[in-house]
Amino acid sequence: MRPDEAIYIPWAMWAISWAVAAVWASRTVKRPEFGSQTLYRVIEFSGFGLLLFNVVRRPLHGQTAFSGAQLWTLPQEAKWAMVGVAAIGFLFCWWARVHLGRLWSGSVTRKEDHHVVDTGPYAIVRHPIYTGVITAAIATMAVRGTAAAVLGAALIFIGYVVKGRLEESFLRAELGAAAYDAYARRTAMLVPFLKL
Repeated sequence: MRPDEAIYIPWAMWAISWAVAAVWASRTVKRPEFGSQTLYRVIEFSGFGLLLFNVVRRPLHGQTAFSGAQLWTLPQEAKWAMVGVAAIGFLFCWWARVHLGRLWSGSVTRKEDHHVVDTGPYAIVRHPIYTGVITAAIATMAVRGTAAAVLGAALIFIGYVVKGRLEESFLRAELGAAAYDAYARRTAMLVPFLKL
Protein backbone atom coordinates (compact mmCIF):
# COMPACT_ATOMS: atom_id res chain seq x y z
CA MET A 1 0.00 0.00 0.00
CA ARG A 2 1.19 3.46 -0.88
CA PRO A 3 0.77 6.51 1.41
CA ASP A 4 -1.49 8.08 -1.26
CA GLU A 5 -3.98 5.30 -0.46
CA ALA A 6 -3.15 4.93 3.24
CA ILE A 7 -4.06 8.58 3.94
CA TYR A 8 -7.73 7.58 3.57
CA ILE A 9 -7.53 4.94 6.33
CA PRO A 10 -7.53 7.43 9.26
CA TRP A 11 -10.41 9.29 7.59
CA ALA A 12 -12.45 6.11 7.18
CA MET A 13 -11.75 4.92 10.73
CA TRP A 14 -12.69 8.32 12.13
CA ALA A 15 -15.88 8.64 10.06
CA ILE A 16 -17.14 5.17 10.95
CA SER A 17 -16.28 5.40 14.66
CA TRP A 18 -17.70 8.94 14.83
CA ALA A 19 -20.99 7.83 13.31
CA VAL A 20 -21.27 4.92 15.75
CA ALA A 21 -20.45 7.16 18.73
CA ALA A 22 -23.09 9.73 17.70
CA VAL A 23 -25.67 7.84 19.76
CA TRP A 24 -23.64 8.62 22.90
CA ALA A 25 -24.95 12.12 23.57
CA SER A 26 -27.39 13.86 25.87
CA ARG A 27 -30.76 15.04 24.70
CA THR A 28 -30.71 18.27 22.71
CA VAL A 29 -32.48 21.11 24.52
CA LYS A 30 -32.10 23.89 21.94
CA ARG A 31 -30.69 24.62 18.49
CA PRO A 32 -30.00 27.92 16.71
CA GLU A 33 -32.78 29.14 14.44
CA PHE A 34 -33.53 27.12 11.33
CA GLY A 35 -31.15 27.73 8.45
CA SER A 36 -28.39 29.36 10.50
CA GLN A 37 -26.16 26.30 10.10
CA THR A 38 -26.51 26.03 6.32
CA LEU A 39 -23.54 28.24 5.39
CA TYR A 40 -20.89 26.36 7.35
CA ARG A 41 -22.29 22.99 6.24
CA VAL A 42 -22.09 23.92 2.56
CA ILE A 43 -18.53 25.24 2.97
CA GLU A 44 -17.42 22.28 5.10
CA PHE A 45 -18.90 19.54 2.89
CA SER A 46 -17.60 21.22 -0.28
CA GLY A 47 -14.16 21.17 1.34
CA PHE A 48 -14.43 17.48 2.21
CA GLY A 49 -15.50 16.69 -1.35
CA LEU A 50 -12.58 18.56 -2.91
CA LEU A 51 -10.06 17.19 -0.43
CA LEU A 52 -11.04 13.55 -0.33
CA PHE A 53 -12.57 12.70 -3.68
CA ASN A 54 -11.07 12.61 -7.11
CA VAL A 55 -12.72 15.57 -8.79
CA VAL A 56 -10.47 15.64 -11.85
CA ARG A 57 -12.12 15.79 -15.24
CA ARG A 58 -10.01 14.66 -18.17
CA PRO A 59 -8.80 17.81 -19.94
CA LEU A 60 -9.99 18.21 -23.50
CA HIS A 61 -7.41 18.62 -26.29
CA GLY A 62 -4.47 19.81 -24.24
CA GLN A 63 -6.42 21.95 -21.76
CA THR A 64 -5.44 21.74 -18.13
CA ALA A 65 -7.91 20.86 -15.41
CA PHE A 66 -7.43 23.23 -12.46
CA SER A 67 -8.82 20.81 -9.87
CA GLY A 68 -6.34 18.11 -10.81
CA ALA A 69 -3.30 20.34 -11.19
CA GLN A 70 -0.45 18.68 -9.30
CA LEU A 71 1.27 21.48 -7.39
CA TRP A 72 3.87 19.36 -5.62
CA THR A 73 4.85 15.78 -4.90
CA LEU A 74 6.28 14.89 -1.51
CA PRO A 75 8.87 12.13 -1.08
CA GLN A 76 7.36 8.83 0.07
CA GLU A 77 8.81 9.21 3.59
CA ALA A 78 7.18 12.63 3.98
CA LYS A 79 3.86 11.24 2.71
CA TRP A 80 4.01 8.46 5.32
CA ALA A 81 4.75 11.10 7.97
CA MET A 82 1.62 12.97 6.86
CA VAL A 83 -0.44 9.77 7.25
CA GLY A 84 0.83 9.75 10.84
CA VAL A 85 -0.06 13.43 11.29
CA ALA A 86 -3.60 12.74 10.04
CA ALA A 87 -3.92 9.89 12.54
CA ILE A 88 -2.67 12.17 15.35
CA GLY A 89 -5.23 14.79 14.31
CA PHE A 90 -8.03 12.24 14.64
CA LEU A 91 -6.67 11.00 17.98
CA PHE A 92 -6.90 14.61 19.17
CA CYS A 93 -10.53 14.63 17.95
CA TRP A 94 -11.25 11.48 19.93
CA TRP A 95 -9.58 12.81 23.07
CA ALA A 96 -11.88 15.85 22.82
CA ARG A 97 -14.93 13.72 22.05
CA VAL A 98 -14.36 11.45 25.05
CA HIS A 99 -13.56 14.43 27.30
CA LEU A 100 -16.73 16.24 26.20
CA GLY A 101 -18.79 13.11 26.85
CA ARG A 102 -22.52 13.36 26.42
CA LEU A 103 -22.36 17.11 25.67
CA TRP A 104 -21.05 16.36 22.16
CA SER A 105 -23.14 17.12 19.09
CA GLY A 106 -22.36 17.08 15.38
CA SER A 107 -24.15 20.39 14.98
CA VAL A 108 -24.52 23.53 17.06
CA THR A 109 -26.83 22.68 19.97
CA ARG A 110 -27.31 23.07 23.69
CA LYS A 111 -27.53 19.73 25.46
CA GLU A 112 -29.13 18.80 28.72
CA ASP A 113 -26.88 19.95 31.63
CA HIS A 114 -24.69 21.91 29.19
CA HIS A 115 -21.82 23.91 30.66
CA VAL A 116 -18.55 25.42 29.49
CA VAL A 117 -15.92 22.66 29.24
CA ASP A 118 -12.45 24.16 29.67
CA THR A 119 -10.27 21.23 30.72
CA GLY A 120 -8.35 18.53 28.84
CA PRO A 121 -8.03 19.37 25.13
CA TYR A 122 -10.50 22.24 25.70
CA ALA A 123 -7.78 23.97 27.75
CA ILE A 124 -5.58 23.96 24.60
CA VAL A 125 -8.15 25.21 22.07
CA ARG A 126 -11.86 25.99 22.30
CA HIS A 127 -12.70 23.66 19.41
CA PRO A 128 -10.27 20.71 19.57
CA ILE A 129 -12.43 18.48 17.36
CA TYR A 130 -12.27 21.07 14.59
CA THR A 131 -8.53 21.46 15.18
CA GLY A 132 -8.01 17.71 14.82
CA VAL A 133 -9.97 17.53 11.57
CA ILE A 134 -8.14 20.58 10.19
CA THR A 135 -4.82 18.91 11.08
CA ALA A 136 -5.85 15.77 9.19
CA ALA A 137 -7.05 17.91 6.27
CA ILE A 138 -3.71 19.72 6.02
CA ALA A 139 -1.84 16.41 6.15
CA THR A 140 -4.10 14.99 3.41
CA MET A 141 -3.62 18.10 1.32
CA ALA A 142 0.15 17.69 1.65
CA VAL A 143 -0.03 14.06 0.47
CA ARG A 144 -2.34 14.81 -2.46
CA GLY A 145 -0.57 18.01 -3.53
CA THR A 146 -3.33 19.08 -5.92
CA ALA A 147 -5.08 22.39 -6.37
CA ALA A 148 -8.37 20.69 -5.44
CA ALA A 149 -6.85 19.43 -2.19
CA VAL A 150 -5.53 22.90 -1.32
CA LEU A 151 -8.94 24.43 -1.98
CA GLY A 152 -10.63 21.62 -0.03
CA ALA A 153 -8.41 22.07 3.04
CA ALA A 154 -8.94 25.85 2.90
CA LEU A 155 -12.72 25.41 2.74
CA ILE A 156 -12.66 22.99 5.68
CA PHE A 157 -10.71 25.56 7.72
CA ILE A 158 -13.10 28.36 6.72
CA GLY A 159 -16.12 26.16 7.41
CA TYR A 160 -14.89 25.39 10.91
CA VAL A 161 -14.16 29.07 11.62
CA VAL A 162 -17.73 29.94 10.55
CA LYS A 163 -19.16 27.04 12.59
CA GLY A 164 -17.00 27.89 15.61
CA ARG A 165 -18.15 31.51 15.61
CA LEU A 166 -21.81 30.50 15.29
CA GLU A 167 -21.37 27.96 18.09
CA GLU A 168 -19.66 30.47 20.35
CA SER A 169 -22.32 33.11 19.77
CA PHE A 170 -25.03 30.55 20.50
CA LEU A 171 -23.30 29.23 23.65
CA ARG A 172 -22.66 32.76 24.95
CA ALA A 173 -26.38 33.42 24.75
CA GLU A 174 -27.33 30.05 26.23
CA LEU A 175 -24.69 29.56 28.93
CA GLY A 176 -23.93 33.15 29.85
CA ALA A 177 -21.56 35.60 28.21
CA ALA A 178 -19.41 36.09 31.32
CA ALA A 179 -18.45 32.42 31.63
CA TYR A 180 -17.84 31.90 27.93
CA ASP A 181 -15.97 35.17 27.43
CA ALA A 182 -13.62 34.36 30.32
CA TYR A 183 -12.87 31.01 28.68
CA ALA A 184 -12.38 32.61 25.24
CA ARG A 185 -9.94 35.20 26.65
CA ARG A 186 -7.59 32.52 27.98
CA THR A 187 -7.95 29.86 25.25
CA ALA A 188 -7.24 30.02 21.51
CA MET A 189 -10.06 29.19 19.11
CA LEU A 190 -8.48 26.65 16.71
CA VAL A 191 -4.71 27.07 16.71
CA PRO A 192 -2.93 26.80 20.08
CA PHE A 193 -1.52 30.15 21.26
CA LEU A 194 -3.17 32.03 18.36
CA LYS A 195 -6.08 34.10 19.65
CA LEU A 196 -8.60 34.55 16.82
